[in-house]
Amino acid sequence: MENYCDLKGKVAVVTGASGGLGADAARAYAKQGADVALLARRKERLEALAEEIRSTGRKALAVQCDVANEESVEKAIEEVIGYFGKIDILLNNAGVAIRGGVCDLCVEEWDMGMDVNVKGIFLVSKHVIPHMIENKYGKIVNTSSINSIAGDKDDMFIRHVYNASKAAVRGLTMGMACSYGKYGITVNAVGPGLFESEMTADTLFKSDEFLKAYSRIVPLNRPARKGELNGAILFLSSDASSYITGQTIFVDGGFSIV
Repeated sequence: MENYCDLKGKVAVVTGASGGLGADAARAYAKQGADVALLARRKERLEALAEEIRSTGRKALAVQCDVANEESVEKAIEEVIGYFGKIDILLNNAGVAIRGGVCDLCVEEWDMGMDVNVKGIFLVSKHVIPHMIENKYGKIVNTSSINSIAGDKDDMFIRHVYNASKAAVRGLTMGMACSYGKYGITVNAVGPGLFESEMTADTLFKSDEFLKAYSRIVPLNRPARKGELNGAILFLSSDASSYITGQTIFVDGGFSIV
C-alpha cells in the first residue's frame, strides 16, 4: 500500500523538541524517513533524542535555541542549513502554558507567554521561510490548541495568555498561508486537545475530578493517548496535504464540536 506520508529525503526542523509532543513528533518524522533537526533550550535532552533517532538510521542534529531570541534563532537555522543544506518541513511546536487570568498575571508572565508561543513562531519562520522560497517548497505546521477557541471556568485551569497566544497562532497561520502559497509553501496548524505532556502532567492529569469531567464532555470519552497528534502532523507535513493551507486541524477527541 502506498505510504502517503512518506518523508524520505526530507529535512524537518522541530522546535520544542526536548520532550512531550515535540519529541514524539520528531520520532514520527524519523520513522517516516525524514532527517530531523531538534531545537530547544535543553541541549542535553536534545542530544539524547538525537542519539535515539540516529540509532534508527536517520540523521539528527541537536541545536540549542531560544525561539524568543532572534540571535539564537538565526544561529540555530544557520547551523541546520550548514549541516543538512535545506529545510523542507518546519514544526513550530515550542510553547509554554502559564496559569492565571488577566487580573492575576504580571506583565513578565504575559510577555513570556506571548514571546514563546507567538514571537517564537514569527522568528523561526522568518529565518526558515527564505530557504523554502529558494527551493520553492515548504511545509510549515504550527502548534495551536483547543484553548484557542475554548476557555476554562475552573480557576485552577485558567490560562488567559495561553488562550490569547494560541488564538494568535491560528491567525498567524492564515496570514502566512496567504502570503507564501505562491512559493510552494503550505502553512497549517494543529490544535491539540488534552494530551499528557510536561505542561499538563502535574496539573490537569493530577486531577481525577477534571479528567472525569473532561471525559464526560468529549465525544470520544477520554483524553488523548501518547502519539495521537502525530497523524495530523505527518499529514500536514507531507505531500498528502498538498492542496491544504491556512487550516487548523483540531485533534481533540471532538471537544471542539460540543
